[in-house]
Amino acid sequence: MKYLLVLAVVVVAFYIWRNNRLADRGDAAPPNPSRRPATPAIMVACRQCGTHLPQSEAVQGRDGSCYCSAEHRQLQEGSTH
Repeated sequence: MKYLLVLAVVVVAFYIWRNNRLADRGDAAPPNPSRRPATPAIMVACRQCGTHLPQSEAVQGRDGSCYCSAEHRQLQEGSTH
């Protein structure tokens, strides 16, 4: 009789534990399939120091070269002209 009672307690405890785990999974928001990931940015290297940065953040030089800052553009273009 003791073993039957212990088995019943274990089964009930397992049932409660399993239901809590399933409830926790259901609370998380499912991923939105209609949302697309962002498109990758085109990366360019600074002509002066070689640092890579997104093209949208780069400073354009006179000849179309890309720089990470106006200082580097000035240093590079000032030394070539």
